[in-house]
Amino acid sequence: MTPQTPAVSVSPEAGFDTAPGLLDGAKALDLSVDRCDLAYWFTEVAQGTLRGRAVSGHTPDAQVPDFMREPGPLREALVLELGYRSVAEELATRLLAHYVDRAPGVPEMEFYATQLVDEARHARVFRRHLAELGMPERTLVSDIARMSADYRRRVLEPVARFTLDIIRDQGDFAGGVAVFTIVIEGVLAPAAELSERKWDRLDPAAGELSRTAAIDEIRHLAVGSSLLRDHLVAHPGYRPRLLEILRAGRKLWDEVPDREFVLHREELFQRGMEQHADAVGDYEVWPGRRMLDTTPEERYDTAERWTDEMAEVRLAQMGLEEAVGLVSGKS
Repeated sequence: MTPQTPAVSVSPEAGFDTAPGLLDGAKALDLSVDRCDLAYWFTEVAQGTLRGRAVSGHTPDAQVPDFMREPGPLREALVLELGYRSVAEELATRLLAHYVDRAPGVPEMEFYATQLVDEARHARVFRRHLAELGMPERTLVSDIARMSADYRRRVLEPVARFTLDIIRDQGDFAGGVAVFTIVIEGVLAPAAELSERKWDRLDPAAGELSRTAAIDEIRHLAVGSSLLRDHLVAHPGYRPRLLEILRAGRKLWDEVPDREFVLHREELFQRGMEQHADAVGDYEVWPGRRMLDTTPEERYDTAERWTDEMAEVRLAQMGLEEAVGLVSGKS
């Protein structure tokens, strides 16, 4: 008789249908590096979050509507969004190799090895969805590199240099954790939340793969936050150094032209959404606000507000209330 594999019981924060939204989870969830080890990843993530979604990030039932494969502003908006995100995730994967190398202990090494795999998977499923939208697979990587060259040079490369200086050149692991958790993912997570909501009705497959990525990002933010909180308890003298890094990170985001690229995509999305208003209907992108009634600037500003709200809660949990103004740029 063939032995049966026992069913895997997935923790609520890792289940596709039970995990909180990115914003709520990033604000409230508390996960430690000891809990989120390799065993956790193989069971909760690989057999939980990704069950039935491991290849493409979405289930076969999540279809790409025919109109998303037709030339026009809506398709162009998604191509640019996922193209840029795939390049950003690929760069994040390469940066995380230095976190694995600099990890002070086995728990930290295992966690950042799993985050490295997460980011590589995100880059892959974003690229794969571009092929589902009709981009040729044979030239997909080179086509993405070409379309994102300006974004990479003006936005991603300055962020990468900033990160490498701290984690690789200075060998500051805690500082590197702060950069990834607060400066990079803490700033980009609300935009990822908006992406999941925007594509829910227009491209269910894109919405679903964004959801799997968001569940990963909740874990990354929660564990990174707990690492920094514990580091400050053990090394209270590190606080001025951490504040210095956060101040420099805020200055970096003020200097890179991220808004220019995001608003261009949102303007394309606006035109495309209006062309396919019947598919959107009365869908509310956030409670009480129909997506059809929003504007590019409103969506961008809302994501910025979410960033500030999330930072305020997370930094307070780390005992860094005085850094709220630094991260939000309100100081």
